[in-house]
Amino acid sequence: MLTRRRLLSIGAAGLAAGPAFLAGRAAAQGRPLTFCSWGGALSELEKTALLDPFAKAKGIEIAHASPTNYAKIKSMVEAGAPEWDIVDVGGRFVTQGKDLLEPLDMSLIPNAKALDPGWVTPKGIFTSTGATVIAWNTNAFPADKGPKSWKDFWDVKAFPGARGLYKQFYYNYEAALLAAGVARKDVFPVTDDKIKLAFDKLREIKPHVKVWWNAGAQPPQLLSSGELAMSSAWSGRILAGIKEKAPIAMTYEDGIAWGNAWVVLKGTPHLKACMEAINYAISEEAQSRLLDAGTYGPALGAASAKASEAQRKVLVTAPENAKNMLILDEEQAAAYSAKYEADWNRFQLGG
Repeated sequence: MLTRRRLLSIGAAGLAAGPAFLAGRAAAQGRPLTFCSWGGALSELEKTALLDPFAKAKGIEIAHASPTNYAKIKSMVEAGAPEWDIVDVGGRFVTQGKDLLEPLDMSLIPNAKALDPGWVTPKGIFTSTGATVIAWNTNAFPADKGPKSWKDFWDVKAFPGARGLYKQFYYNYEAALLAAGVARKDVFPVTDDKIKLAFDKLREIKPHVKVWWNAGAQPPQLLSSGELAMSSAWSGRILAGIKEKAPIAMTYEDGIAWGNAWVVLKGTPHLKACMEAINYAISEEAQSRLLDAGTYGPALGAASAKASEAQRKVLVTAPENAKNMLILDEEQAAAYSAKYEADWNRFQLGG
């Protein structure tokens, strides 16, 4: 589980030789090893920084798909015909979907020993870090005068305009409690009283929420067009938009930090290659490339330690950023998402 100590340890802090890949076996499967992620800046980063160099070194082809879809994973695996092999998932799914995943063969992933233990689980390894942040249109609010907290996000008088929030309960539970004045250290563990407070707070902002987004590309697009004045968003998507001179800005203040986990689907015909790809993705060589991209950061502390002053400004794991953020408890998020799913669906429908 990701904790503040682990996140800060990453900020404070070549290709490892794995067993030879059996290229003949891969060719015999009828399709290349296929990697699926969420799309956008994250997928591009994973392709160019982590997977293309691995494919070139091994002399293999890797196909790419997006977006990650948990229902599709379940149906493919249960049918015994997964079309994807390695999938980038949220940390909740490593627990919730464990029966759909292959156990990781750590003898083929020696680089895992260099990661903080919190990034390594029997069925998933975290390869990068990001956050759910508050973002806004800079025509609505100048970059240096935008909201700095979820309390500001909820303050429609000081910061007028249409809002966007994520369609799922997670991220919204945390944001609502922070907006209600709950200290970061008290957001978890989840209790029925905290859930009630979160729903009450969300009912306050709901009339101002124009879009409940479900794809990472939506917030930067809707903010850039001016359809939304501010929105929750994934940090890497906003940072990529800022690089492209879009009229958007973001803050790590009150951000909700998390990691991206890679898992291997049960029944993959490329089992050994999957393990080797994960091993390369967490090598110092590969992880260091994430710094140059400036969107999603490394999970490996040795790579984060190399960050320049400019890179640290957008690095979730930089202590100066992490100290102002809430660390998402993935196990708690998985539990409350399941327990209160019906309540959340009723809320979305107007309850």
